[in-house]
Amino acid sequence: MRIVLVHPNYHSGGAEIAGNWPPAWVAYLSGHLRDAGFDDITFIDAMTNDLTDDQLRARLAELQPDVVGTTAITPSIYKAEEVLKIASEVAPHAVRVLGGIHATFMYKQVLSEAPWVDVIVRGEGEEIFRELIRTIAAGQWPADRARIKGLAFMDGDQIVATPAAPTVKDLDGINPDWSLLEWSKYIYVPLGVRVAIPNMARGCPFTCSFCSQWKFWRDYRVRNPVKIVDEIEKLVNEHQVGFFILADEEPTINRKKFIQFCEELIARGLPDKVKWGINTRVTDIYRDRDLLSFYRKAGLVHVSLGTEAAAQLKLDQFNKETKVEENKEAIRLLREADIFTEAQFIVGLDNETPQTLEETFQMAWDWQPDLANWAMYTPWPFTPLFQELKDKVEIFDFSKYNFVTPIMAPEAMTRGELLNGVMKNYRRFYSRKALFHYPWRGTGFRRRYLLGCLKAFLKAGFQRKFYDLGKAGYWGPQSKEKVNFNFDRTRKIAPAQMDDWEAAADRASQARARREARQPLVACGGSTAQLEELPMPDATARPAGAAQHPC
Repeated sequence: MRIVLVHPNYHSGGAEIAGNWPPAWVAYLSGHLRDAGFDDITFIDAMTNDLTDDQLRARLAELQPDVVGTTAITPSIYKAEEVLKIASEVAPHAVRVLGGIHATFMYKQVLSEAPWVDVIVRGEGEEIFRELIRTIAAGQWPADRARIKGLAFMDGDQIVATPAAPTVKDLDGINPDWSLLEWSKYIYVPLGVRVAIPNMARGCPFTCSFCSQWKFWRDYRVRNPVKIVDEIEKLVNEHQVGFFILADEEPTINRKKFIQFCEELIARGLPDKVKWGINTRVTDIYRDRDLLSFYRKAGLVHVSLGTEAAAQLKLDQFNKETKVEENKEAIRLLREADIFTEAQFIVGLDNETPQTLEETFQMAWDWQPDLANWAMYTPWPFTPLFQELKDKVEIFDFSKYNFVTPIMAPEAMTRGELLNGVMKNYRRFYSRKALFHYPWRGTGFRRRYLLGCLKAFLKAGFQRKFYDLGKAGYWGPQSKEKVNFNFDRTRKIAPAQMDDWEAAADRASQARARREARQPLVACGGSTAQLEELPMPDATARPAGAAQHPC
């Protein structure tokens, strides 16, 4: 049976300015399928190769697959739907499968607007997709589809969702197949090396109101540190990967296993071959202040911190427990450990003003991270914060839900003024860094890395790809009143999805009342959720047997 997996061709001018990112979902899904005996798997990376619909149509017509699968985050959902529409035209006998976070939560919307989607995989895909493929291969599709947990599909004019499948308990039983990817095309621009995005843990014990990761992965699970280093060593040796970013939302949550992970990297001499970066929280940097030099020795060179907002009021709204002054201290600690810091700010809520935008710039400059990023608040329609703000959301063109397009319209600013304010922050921050910091701060790796980051920004700016500026028609302050974000205002929420939202809001309200009656809520980063600690390792030595006896 021939299986074709397609990564949809969606670009927004956001994170991709730092390079082309390898779609990890393909490796994990295909590896699990190969272990089950399904070897005829082809991957088409329409995004990296910038394939047109006609080019994709020709490739699918040539392959004539039995199954076509694709995935989507919210902004790429329409491109993913189009992939399966093309498949329905050139390979009508193929079963068309859609997965990913958007389809998982918005399956009623998707099935209403894209009836050519045969089936949606809801949640973690490896085991559900494998069971689906087995059913198709046995000739039992669609007769037995209702017995497979974790699916959604149309049955006549009814939308059917089977019971949720359990999460993958044995993450170490998944053997990703990275060989399907065209590795020469996945380059991390700041260092000019190949980049990978392996998965160390899934889930999150915290419940930030703007995030959906904790809802999608459901329970928090961490892989054996030895197994993840095995995977990284294979990526380095077989695919010449020189930089990786852990896909986890916060890989430092389980301090014990993160330490063991670093010890294993050091023991194998991998920090001399590959550098890496993570996203984490200010609270974890505080907790591990005496370990930061050890993490740097293990090859950690880049930490992106969710400092989130300038005003403490916003931090509270996001359900975070960090304090503004703690962000500055965390950045100082990382800088002293020679780890590059990136401060992430969320802007564009309904209460944004020119003054609050200016505050974020002043804070960024005062804190002195190596990099700063201002992301537009994007109201994922399946997050708790959306339920609070949905009456203020009038744009349902999900292709613009990309962190660079202002979906929300602040009461005190136009969207054009908001974009102009964000661009002003970028211009000031990076022009000052380019003139007074990057060329003169440090030597060797530090200088090369910072200048590489600057190169990535300049390249994206020159090509008009950064923040989708070319598409929006933004050319500077003089054009802020003429910016056109090209929203498709014909896009609406399907009635079935709206009904589901309203029911979910009722359930959430009732559950919240029950929790509050039992115990106080602990927000993202709360200390009671920190996991077991290990004695601090010597930064120059590796404790005997640590890697052989992971938690």
